[in-house]
Parts: sequence; structure tokens; C-alpha cells
Amino acid sequence: MTMPNASIDNQRNPADSDLQGQVAVLQNKLLEEQNLRQALESSEKRYRRLFESARDGILILDAETGKVVDVNPFLLQLLGYSYHALCGQYIWELGVFKDIAASKEAFKTLQDSEYIRYEDLPLETHDGHPIAVEFVSNVYLVDQSKVIQCNIRDITARKRDDAERKRLLAAIEQAGEGIVMTDAQGNIEFVNPAFEQMTGYSHTDLLGRNPRLLKSDAHDELFYSDLWETISSGRTWAGRMVNKRKDGSLYTEETTISPVREASGRIVNYVAVKRDITEQLRLAAQFQQSQKMEAVGLLAGGVAHDYNNMLSVILGYAELALEKVDPVDPLHDDLKIIITAAKRSAGITRQLLTFARKQTIVPVVLDLNQTVETMLAMIRRLIGEDIDLAWLPKANLRPIKMDPTQIDQILVNLCVNARDALVGAGKITIETGNIVFDTAYCADHFGFVEGAYVLLTVSDDGCGMSKEVMGHLFDPFFTTKAEGHGTGLGLSTVHGIVKQNEGFINVYSELGNGTTFRIYLPQHVEQAVVSVQTKPLDMPLSQGETVLVVEDEPVLLMMAQMMLRKLGYQVLAAGTPSEAIELAKKHESQIHLAITDVVMPEMNGRDLAECLRPLCPSLKILFMSGYPADVIARRGVLEAGVNFLQKPFSVHDLATKVREVLQEQDADLCVGGK
Repeated sequence: MTMPNASIDNQRNPADSDLQGQVAVLQNKLLEEQNLRQALESSEKRYRRLFESARDGILILDAETGKVVDVNPFLLQLLGYSYHALCGQYIWELGVFKDIAASKEAFKTLQDSEYIRYEDLPLETHDGHPIAVEFVSNVYLVDQSKVIQCNIRDITARKRDDAERKRLLAAIEQAGEGIVMTDAQGNIEFVNPAFEQMTGYSHTDLLGRNPRLLKSDAHDELFYSDLWETISSGRTWAGRMVNKRKDGSLYTEETTISPVREASGRIVNYVAVKRDITEQLRLAAQFQQSQKMEAVGLLAGGVAHDYNNMLSVILGYAELALEKVDPVDPLHDDLKIIITAAKRSAGITRQLLTFARKQTIVPVVLDLNQTVETMLAMIRRLIGEDIDLAWLPKANLRPIKMDPTQIDQILVNLCVNARDALVGAGKITIETGNIVFDTAYCADHFGFVEGAYVLLTVSDDGCGMSKEVMGHLFDPFFTTKAEGHGTGLGLSTVHGIVKQNEGFINVYSELGNGTTFRIYLPQHVEQAVVSVQTKPLDMPLSQGETVLVVEDEPVLLMMAQMMLRKLGYQVLAAGTPSEAIELAKKHESQIHLAITDVVMPEMNGRDLAECLRPLCPSLKILFMSGYPADVIARRGVLEAGVNFLQKPFSVHDLATKVREVLQEQDADLCVGGK
């Protein structure tokens, strides 16, 4: 039967049920505590792993005492200390932390919401090596106890990198080249002061804008599209471009534009380094022009000797032949044409030598006003009556030192040039003045040279010149005149004369508005002297003197003999210096004058003169040469007192010069060259 069993179950003790419940609760609590301990152990292990593997130094302090209770391996390695050397020590008593000793009280009174922070704390490692750290301390509650955790980050490398960046930025800021950086779309993000100075724009004008604002009309769109295609494809572009400054002026720059990539290789910026080469190109062009002028000068000097020798033959023999021909004979006029052509050819040679600054000159101290006034009548005849010539001299003009014939050449060439620029009637103005240029003025005006000058100005109201023409103004053989109306040597001659006298020229001209030439000649300290030279109209003849002629060119030697004998002189002729010396030794009577070439085989004219003087103590010397002045100057001629005759020369030139030398009183020995 089941009834008894049922009654037995219903009769169990209630206390047993309570005990079972308590056991279950206790078991749950034990399980919870076990789980908590496991969680704490796991958390502590994780914290410990983080603590020990952290790449920053961590220092744990007891908040009550300030003693070090823990330190992670990274900090030990950073500072070079052992664990036991730090643990248990007061932080403010550790030598490594000596610079925070003043914060002792701050550590003791640090509250929960407070922290101590050093952005840049200098420390020393155990071996004395300096480092810099970022130091931050905070208060934490651990197991009902307050601890201070100090996080110490090594910023030595960062500081070094920052310093490097600052130095790099300073270098970029102070660089002489312009530097500009854009973003990937070409918008400007940075410019340095040199770029601002180069372009005239400030960085506020440029930031956020595209460099196309500097574009000039010097390049077509293909130029810029090729540039962009090059850099956007990751390559570097290098070349020259002409850009426009803020004030509208143009400048030429050498540019290198490079892409800047991030780690993934994507282009994020473009950087351009620019150098203004405008002045460099101008100087290079000036140097090239100077070399070209020098080359022509060397050519002129090189051919002058032989050319002048041949002209001497043509001119001399034509004059001698003219004397033998009846004026009514048609041959008489033909010979006169030959003589005229020879003289004109000699003039062209002189112009070439003047351009090359190699002509023979005799500088004297003179008053420019007086020199110009003596030329005015001739200039008026030269330019024609229909042109108004205005003469505006400056009073109290300072003296200059130069050959007066060079002033004549300058005036004639400039006035003829001005006349040709006038259409019909017009006006030419000649002015003079004193002017002084100081350092500040010359710094702002290209081509001007500091000093005191006398100014000679020749201006006209004619057709003017284009920039292209002005660029070739002083080039030899350059002319805008019709064929047969100019040699192209006029302005080259003026340029050569001015440079030879250490002056300079400034030219201003506009199409349709005339031209002004301003010539600046250095002032001279001495008082100007008035020297009027007149050539005798009659050909001076011999007074029975004997002349020794030394010339290595046979045809010239024969011509000189004929000229001198025609003038009545007794002539001894020698084709070499040694022959001349032998003639002087053997000749029993006096030799009054030796006419010698300068550059000859065996010895030059100077050495020959020194050899002849002991043989003929009263001998006078006249040098002749077809070489330009610089060549004969290197051989000692053109010094004060030297008698010199430039080839080619006419019978009248020879007669006048020989008579002049023979009439000199107490002449010293002249030394020189061909």
C-alpha cells in the first residue's frame, strides 16, 4: 500500500531543507569568490603584462609616503638602473629625478583629480647620458590605497627630430632660392621669403592660389600642359620659364618641380625650387657681346698691319704717279679716284681700330665746350641747312682728358646718325653738363659707374628706334640704312672711343619720339689747355738732311725712298735691322733721321734705335707702323715724346712728320715698336 510511504515523506524535518539552502548559498558564494579571484588574477596578469611590456616608463609611488613601489622594465632599461636601486626610494631623493625635487610637497598633497606634468623634463641615465622625457603623474585607488602612477615617455628622438625640422625650416626660410609647395591639385600651401622677394607677392597673396597667377605670355599652353603631365606622372620637371612679377615686370627663372609622395606612394604635394637668373642671363649676354666685340677687335688688329701696308703702297704710288701726269690727261682723274678710295679705305680701318679701342691716340686735357664749338660750323654743313642745330653748353664745365680728334669723331658720327633719323626738317640738340653718380644711384641704375663725369648729349626728334634695333646698336657692321648708305661702323666707333676713355653711354629711344645719346666722360683734375694745331698748307721740303729708312716690306721700302727723294732728302734704304746697322757704320757723313718700322725680323724698332744711337749720337727716330696701338704699345712706343707715323700715310703726311721731327730741339732717344 502506498499510503504509509506518502506519510513518511510528508513527515521529513524542515531543518534539513534550511540546511540544504544554506549550503547552496555558501557554495554560490564560494564560486563567486573563486570567479572573482580568478578575474582579479587575470586582470592583474593583464595589467602586469601591460605594465611590463609598455613602451613608456611607468613608476608606481605610494601616495602616502612618496616611495617607489614598482617600476616597469622599460623605465629600468631607459634609465640604466636596477629594480632594487629604485624601489623603496623616495622619488625626490633619486638623483635621476633631481629636477623634480622642488615638487616634493606637490607629490605628498596630490589629490585624486590632480596631476603633475612636465612637457620636457631633462634626465640623466645611470651612466650620465642626457635624455629628455615627458612626465605625467596621476593618483589612483588600488585596494583602498592611493598610489601615484608616473608615466615617463622618452622624447629625446622626438626633440631631435623637431630640432632637425626647425633647422630644415630655417634653411628653407633663409634659402636664396625661391621655394614653393603646393597640394596635389597645385594650390599653394607654402612659400619662403626668397620666393616672395622674387615675385613681389606676399605669402598672404599666394596661399591657396594656383601658381598660374605668375604666367606670362612667353610660353604657350603646350609648355604648361607638358609640365603638368610630367609632375603629375611622378617625374621631376626641370627647365627655364619666364614669369611675371606682381608689378608686371618679367623675370626668367630656373625651376625644378618634384612630386612629394606619402608612404603608400600617393602624390600629396609638389615642391618647386626656383632661382631668378634674369641678371645672370643679362650678364651672360653682355659677356657674349663683349667677346664678340673683342673677336672683331682682334680681327681688325690682325688685318690692320697688312691692310695698311698695302694701302700705303696704293696711296703712295698713286700720289707719285699723279705728279707725273698732266692734269688734262684722263689718267689724272683716274689716279685721283684711286687716291680718294685709298684714303676712304684707310678711314674704314681707323674706324675699325677705334671700335676695337686699338687706334693710336694722343690724350690732352681739354675743355669740351671749346672743342665742340670748333666743330659746329662743320657739323652744320654736314647735316644740311634744313635741320636746326641747337647748342646748349653748360657753364663752368669740368675738364676731360682725351684726344680732341676723338671728340670730333663722336660728334660727326652721332650727328650724321641723327640726321639720317630725321624725315625732312627736324632738330638736333647738343648739350654738355657736369654730373656725379654716387654708390646708391649706381646700385639702382644698371650700367652707371660711380664717379664725376662730363656729360655730352646728342638728341634728335626723328623716327626713333625699336628695342630690337637698340639691342644691336653698337654691333660693328650693323645698320638699318639702305645698301651703300652706311658701313655700320659709326656707332661702333663712338662706343669704342668712349670705352677707350673709361666712359660709358646711355641711349634712350622710342619709335616716333626721337633718340638721345648721353655720353659720360670722366672728369679730369687738371686745368684744360687750349691747343690749336694747324697743318701747313705747303708741303715742307728737305734742307739737305740724310734719312735712313728701315722697312722689311720691299715695295714699301721702295715707295718711301721715292717719296723722300722727291722731297729732296738723301736716302739710305735697309730691308733688315742688321743691314741698317751696317749702313750706319759705313756711312761717313751724318745721318739726321732714321725712319723705322716697329715689328721686323731680327729685332724690333726699339732695339734697332738703341743700336743706332751709339753710332749716330744726334740721330733722331721716327717710328712707323700699320699695327694698331695696343700692339706697338707693348713694344714701348706711344710713350711721351715718341715720334710715330701711322700707316697708311700720304706724301704730305710723311713730309710734315719728317720736318716736325727734324726741327725738334734736343730730342731724346725714342723707343718703341711697329
